[in-house]
Amino acid sequence: MIRVLDDPSQLAAAAAADAAARIRTAIARRGRARLVAATGASQIMFLDRLVREPGVDWRKVELFHLDEYIGLSIEHPASFRKYLLERLIGPAGITLYHLLNGEHDAAAVCREVGRLLRTEPADVAFAGIGENGHLAFNDPPADFVAEDPYLVVRLDDRCRAQQVGEGWFARVEDVPATAISMSVRQLFRARAIVCVVPDRRKAEAVRGTIEGRIDPMVPASILRRHPDVTIYLDRDSASLLSG
Repeated sequence: MIRVLDDPSQLAAAAAADAAARIRTAIARRGRARLVAATGASQIMFLDRLVREPGVDWRKVELFHLDEYIGLSIEHPASFRKYLLERLIGPAGITLYHLLNGEHDAAAVCREVGRLLRTEPADVAFAGIGENGHLAFNDPPADFVAEDPYLVVRLDDRCRAQQVGEGWFARVEDVPATAISMSVRQLFRARAIVCVVPDRRKAEAVRGTIEGRIDPMVPASILRRHPDVTIYLDRDSASLLSG
């Protein structure tokens, strides 16, 4: 499903209401909910709205996340662990969470957190779409068949440039060249995906995702094969769509 809202604020509100409803439903059915969270500039307004949604018992939520830079300190402004602690875990009061520590042995972290994640599907996963069409840190050409829950990946130049453009790093040379990323197959094991994509600079990637062929060179295009995915756009990010 594609939903186009007028502006980023309306997008964030609609996506947060959807995500909160899915979390509440999982808790009502099973007594707890499993959540995969995305990070980055595109998710800030959405997460701010989500933690203020009523009726979510965050003490019954178990949290995983999509990706993390390798070798980056948790004190660095671009650290996704720092991001989640400050924007989701702390404000919501989540007590059960599994963060990807890119300062430790990356292969061991992939195995350890991946083992926990694979015990049962996530109820809902949040995602964004990169300027290069990436999904998590699966840059083009993405691996659509890898079964491991987390992979060690190399970041391409456009991905690294995006991080500079968003203000997380001063220079491309400062952006780590490698990262831990949830695999596409693992993301697809989530029962539902809520994809939040505001901003005009994402319009080209959105068009490729929704109107192009499903192709590893546009990793997010694979989202069209998931049985329960909603892509939230604003007028700017949807501006190049033909429909």
